[in-house]
Amino acid sequence: MMELMENDILTKVSRYNLIRNQRMIYIDVHESLAGNLAGKYVAVPNLINLIAKQEFQGVGETEAEALDNCLTRLKNHGIEDLFPADHPT
Repeated sequence: MMELMENDILTKVSRYNLIRNQRMIYIDVHESLAGNLAGKYVAVPNLINLIAKQEFQGVGETEAEALDNCLTRLKNHGIEDLFPADHPT
């Protein structure tokens, strides 16, 4: 049994790169090993320190299914659409 705290989430990650209009983002596909995610696999577009809005994240029962679901959500959007806009306070 893994020694984790009650609300910890542990994932195994596969990383993909998407190059669109000469700009690159990462898509990390997380496999749930412990804890609760939105699905067994969750694909999360990111710029390392900035993750995409939830509406662009894919879920699935397999890595391929989560990645495909994510890519379908990204299909008609530019990279600038994926990430939350900064709102100065």
